[in-house]
Amino acid sequence: MNLLAWYDLFLFLLLFALFVYMFATVRITNLRKAYFLFHFFMMLWPLCQFATDIIKDPEMQLFYVTLSFVSLSLLGSGWLLLTIFLTGYSGRLGRRSRILLVLPAVIAAAGVMVNPFQLFVRPLEGGYMHRAYGPWFWLMIAILLSYFFASLSLLLRTVRNSKTLLAIRKQVKITLWGIFVLATFACSDLILNVVLRKWLPIIPGLTSVGIFISALFFGYVIKRYNMFDLVSIAHEDMINTIPYGILVLDENESVIEVNTALQRFMDLSLGDYFDLESFLDSVRVEGSSREFLEHYRHKDNTSAELEIIFERETVRHFILQAVPILDANRLQIGRILTFQDVSQERYLVQELNRQNEILQERNHSLDSIRNELYIANQRLKEMALTDSLTDCYNRHYLTQHLTHEVAANMQMGTPFSLILFDIDFFKSINDRYGHIIGDEVLYRTAQTVKQSIRSTDILARYGGEEFMIYLPDTDRKLAEVLAEEVRLLVESNHIRVGQNPEPVAITISMGILSVDDFTGANEPAEDQLEDYLMGLLAEVDKALYKAKEKGRNRIEIADFQPVYWG
Repeated sequence: MNLLAWYDLFLFLLLFALFVYMFATVRITNLRKAYFLFHFFMMLWPLCQFATDIIKDPEMQLFYVTLSFVSLSLLGSGWLLLTIFLTGYSGRLGRRSRILLVLPAVIAAAGVMVNPFQLFVRPLEGGYMHRAYGPWFWLMIAILLSYFFASLSLLLRTVRNSKTLLAIRKQVKITLWGIFVLATFACSDLILNVVLRKWLPIIPGLTSVGIFISALFFGYVIKRYNMFDLVSIAHEDMINTIPYGILVLDENESVIEVNTALQRFMDLSLGDYFDLESFLDSVRVEGSSREFLEHYRHKDNTSAELEIIFERETVRHFILQAVPILDANRLQIGRILTFQDVSQERYLVQELNRQNEILQERNHSLDSIRNELYIANQRLKEMALTDSLTDCYNRHYLTQHLTHEVAANMQMGTPFSLILFDIDFFKSINDRYGHIIGDEVLYRTAQTVKQSIRSTDILARYGGEEFMIYLPDTDRKLAEVLAEEVRLLVESNHIRVGQNPEPVAITISMGILSVDDFTGANEPAEDQLEDYLMGLLAEVDKALYKAKEKGRNRIEIADFQPVYWG
C-alpha cells in the first residue's frame, strides 16, 4: 500500500479534532449549525480517499469513491449556506429559497450515487484506486464552481458595502482567504490529477490539504467573532425598552446600535455614518454647539450634553448627552449618545409662575427617568458579571476575582479553598424531563447552595452543570465540613418543577482544593499569577473527576503541591 495514503487519514484526524474542539467550545446557533454541517462534509473527503487507497475490493472502493464525491457535492451547498450566515443574509432565506439552494447539490450527489452507465466514474486496472471520470463528474464540478462564484459574489458584495459593520467586514475577509485556499488546492488537484494525469505523476492529498486549511480559516472566524451571543440578545432587548433614544457609535462614527425609541424620529440604520456636526446644523440648539463639538472631538473621556429642539410635525426638546466608551486601558473606542425627551419639562418651566406644583411633579418624573437610566446601566453591568440562568456569578467574574484574591492571600498568608462540583447524571435529567426542567434544576440547585454557604463565600457557574465555590479564609478541615453540609443539603432537597408530580432528586460530586501552607512562600510575580491560578483550577478539576470515578455523590480532596517563588 502507498504510504502517502496515510496522509489523507492524518488530515481526516486533524479535521475531526477541529470538529470536536468547535463542538465543545461554542454555543449552538444557526451559524454554528451551518458550520458543523459544512465541517462534516469536509471530514468525509480525506477519510474516503484513505479508505479507497487501502481497500482492495473494487466494490468497496466504488462505495468510498461515491461517498467522497457525494460529500464534495453537498460541500458546495454547505459552503454557500455558511457564507450566507456569515454575511448576515440568513434572514432573507425562506423555506423555498433554501430548497432551491441545495437542490443542485442534491441532484449532483444523486447522479454520483447512481452512476448510470458509468457516466460518473469507471474503473481502471480492475479497481477504483485508478479511475476515469465521465460527463457527470464534469457536471458536478460545474455545480461546485457555481456555488463557489455565488459565495464569492456574496462575500465581495459584503466587503464593498459601505454600511457593513467593521467586525463583519473583518470576518468576511478571513472567510475569503479560506475559500480561495480551498478553491486553489481543489483546482490544482483537478488539473494535475485528472486533466493531466496521463502526463504527470499523481500528487495525492491536494484537495484534503485545501479542505483542512480552509477549515482552520472558518473555525477562526466562528471562534474569533462570537455572534448570536445570549448576553448581546438580552442587551438589545433591554435598550429597546428604555423610553429615550440611544445611539452607539464606534471609533469611526459608524452606527453599531440604535434603539427603537430613537428610530421613531431619526432614520438611522446599522453601519450608517453619523455626522454630528451636520446633525446639529439641522436642529435648533439651546446653548453653544461649538463648545459641545470641541468637547466631543477632544476625546477627554468625559461626558458632554446639549439641549436640542426638533421642529418638525411637533416641537420636541431633547437633552443630547455624549458619553465615551472606554476599553480596559481607558482608551476611547466609541461613544454612546442619549436623546432624553424633556419637552414636557421645558413646557413646565415656561409655566413656572402659574403651575409651580405641576412643575415639581414633572421634575420628580425627570429624576425618576434618570434613576431608571442608572438602574438600567447597573443591570447591564450586572449582566456582564452574572449567569442569566442561575443568577450566580459567571466564570469571567470568578477568574477576575480569584486573580486578585489569590495574590492577596499569598501576600498575607491567608488560607483559602476552592470547591468544584457538578450535578450527577445531569444529562439523564435533560433526556428524561426535557431541557426546560433541566434549566429549572440548575436554578433550584444554585439557590439551595447559595442559602447554605457563608455570606463571604462566592458561588459561580463554572460551565454547564459545574459550579465553583470560593471560600476565603478557609483551611482544608473547615472546607471539608462546609462541602459536606452543601452535599447533604442538595441530596435532601427534592425539587418539584412544573406540573410534574414526581420530584426530581439529585446528588452532586465535589472536588476540594485548599491552600493553607505558605511556609517559605513569596507572592508570585504578575506574569506567574495566571499560570498559578490555572494550576489551582486544574487540580480541583482533577479532584472532581476523581469523585465521579469513585461513584459520584462524594467529596475528593485535591493532592495539591504548592509552588514557591524565590
